[in-house]
Amino acid sequence: MKCVKVPLRQLNDVRIKLMENSLMNMDFRIKTDGKFGYIPINEDVDGYETVDVELEPMKKVVRNFSELLEDELTDEEIENLKTSFDTIGDIVILEIPDELYDKRQIIGDAAYEFTKRKAIYMKKSAIKGTIRIRDLEFLAGSDDSVTIHKEHGVRLKLDVREVYFSPRLATERKRVMESVEDGEKILDMFCGIGPFPIVIARNKNVEITAVDINENAIRYLEENIELNKLKGTVKPYCGDVREVAKSFNCKFDRIIMNLPGLAYTFLDVAVDLIKDGGIINYYEFSDGYEQGIKRLETACENAGKKVEIVNCRKVKSISPDEWHVAIDGKVSKN
Repeated sequence: MKCVKVPLRQLNDVRIKLMENSLMNMDFRIKTDGKFGYIPINEDVDGYETVDVELEPMKKVVRNFSELLEDELTDEEIENLKTSFDTIGDIVILEIPDELYDKRQIIGDAAYEFTKRKAIYMKKSAIKGTIRIRDLEFLAGSDDSVTIHKEHGVRLKLDVREVYFSPRLATERKRVMESVEDGEKILDMFCGIGPFPIVIARNKNVEITAVDINENAIRYLEENIELNKLKGTVKPYCGDVREVAKSFNCKFDRIIMNLPGLAYTFLDVAVDLIKDGGIINYYEFSDGYEQGIKRLETACENAGKKVEIVNCRKVKSISPDEWHVAIDGKVSKN
């Protein structure tokens, strides 16, 4: 490698000068011996002794995995590729557009090299069915879809092929947890593997009833209760909450309804089960809050109750015109 040879006492000053004039080769490390330093250069530099020295290459710092694809994909293809992805425990789930499907293996290998996670999968379908799962295709690493995800001091075990879980709701789960008061009786109507109940129960003195129709989700919820030492605090039930609720002989201070595609169809159940002055944390997909507020108000009116909207927020973007929105309503008697 072509270098300028300078006395050690001049090394830093010369290095800065060469960098300022874009003459230093930044791909290699500076070398020193007892008396001299050797600075790699891109071209001959007047006024300095030039020598050939074997240097150690600099380790390239990759900022995102799309940089690893620069020799494999066109600029347009990289621009169309979503460089954000879901990381669940030691598993990464990519969203690859249809036009890049034939290059999915190249993309998966790059994500594996960049993230250093156990396994890389890609989404092959939208979330579907009453048990809310999606098809995944294995791309790189070890084809083991079971992982433990850590969030807000809890551990959540799951199989990404068998259950639905979104790490992007971590902030929302923390927000709801922080709004909970000690002593609350809570119902999570669509609990999945239990992220809302586990995060809340780990941080608050509460009693939580957790329901889901997906048998695999309830199995993992039971494991997560044990994993986080919450036995007796979170009570799991498997089944359709409309049917399961018929066995409840109590009312709840708070009801969580995070099934944004279908939660509105269960509002009558929630309004019936909520205590006077209780809070419903309601979620839906919408372009705003008006539709959700109207649905809450109508459900309460039909039950002879009223609702005060205490908070509305956009949880995450679904598309340019649609959001996962949250509406918190305080329900009371007329």
